[in-house]
Amino acid sequence: MSGIQKRRATFPSLFSFFDDPISREFFNWDNSNGSSSGTTVPAVNIKETADNFEVQMAAPGMDKSDFKIQLDGNTLTITCEKESNLESNENERFTRREFSYQSFQRTLLLPKDVVDQDGVTAKYDAGLLQLTIPKREEARKKPPRLINIG
Repeated sequence: MSGIQKRRATFPSLFSFFDDPISREFFNWDNSNGSSSGTTVPAVNIKETADNFEVQMAAPGMDKSDFKIQLDGNTLTITCEKESNLESNENERFTRREFSYQSFQRTLLLPKDVVDQDGVTAKYDAGLLQLTIPKREEARKKPPRLINIG
């Protein structure tokens, strides 16, 4: 056992005090999706096609009524709040009871002046929130056109 390992074994809380902030916050911040509070924010996939932006968010355990989705110009904001209330009998006495409250907000910037706000659709199924955000007609990629010489 090296000298550092011996010191870590003797003073584990001192070393974990220094190791945790460094390893979690500076080098491993991506695992919490940018959240410094230790909570996780659902991962998002955004795919651009010729006609749409397709947004997928993994958010298992939610109901579609838990979501609020707002598109303001090119700013897409997805907010979710879920509170689990455990009903109990009045005669029950708890020595410990843990409540569950989950909330998050993701804000995504889409390219400016490209989105058709009126055509946005959303669905939530089996833990996956899916948004289809159509592009405006003038922003859609047109196929190559052959130009005849007259």
